[in-house]
Amino acid sequence: MSKELLIAPSILSADFANLTASLEKISEADLLHVDVMDGRFVPNITYGPLIVKTLKKISDKPLDVHLMIVEPEKYIDAFIDAGADWLSIHQEASIHLQRSLTRIKERGAKAGVVLNPATALETIEYAIEYLDYILLMSVNPGFGGQKFIPNSLRKIEALVKMTERLKPEVIIEIDGGVTLDNIDIVYNAGATMIVSGSGIFKTENPNTTISAMREKCRT
Repeated sequence: MSKELLIAPSILSADFANLTASLEKISEADLLHVDVMDGRFVPNITYGPLIVKTLKKISDKPLDVHLMIVEPEKYIDAFIDAGADWLSIHQEASIHLQRSLTRIKERGAKAGVVLNPATALETIEYAIEYLDYILLMSVNPGFGGQKFIPNSLRKIEALVKMTERLKPEVIIEIDGGVTLDNIDIVYNAGATMIVSGSGIFKTENPNTTISAMREKCRT
């Protein structure tokens, strides 16, 4: 049986001059993906807990907050206090990963770990028991609008085998270069939570695109 498809538009591609209107255009989405960048872990700076708090006020969608920052353990409480429902941190930035994941779960949020494209799956094998989801980057993080890295499909398939062996209920999320053109390939490889920024927001009708994405994964 196919697993439920969750679509999480990345607000990195939204129109921040009219955020409420942008969110109305993606009302068919399951979650909102919020990319937090610090200019150190990745070469870009976006936003912090204040934007998360604002999103919580103007949207009823769960907030999937992705911390692309150094020392993420220092900011777990701040982002959960601001309204993060799902919170993911990078394996590459987390020296004490198990401790940080435990803290996220203690605070009542879903705990996720993120892997950059060249980071091996084996680096999280002993953390899977603490996870609700795993986010695989299919581009190098830091900027929107990048092209999907093809060997990410092989990595998804390998992660499916790992999670089936260790914790089958873990959700596999993918972020980077996913559009209507390739979402079915990504979903069939085993990723069931799909992040898409420009692939949704930059289309003529984002809600229609979301519906078309779901339909394509059904066939």
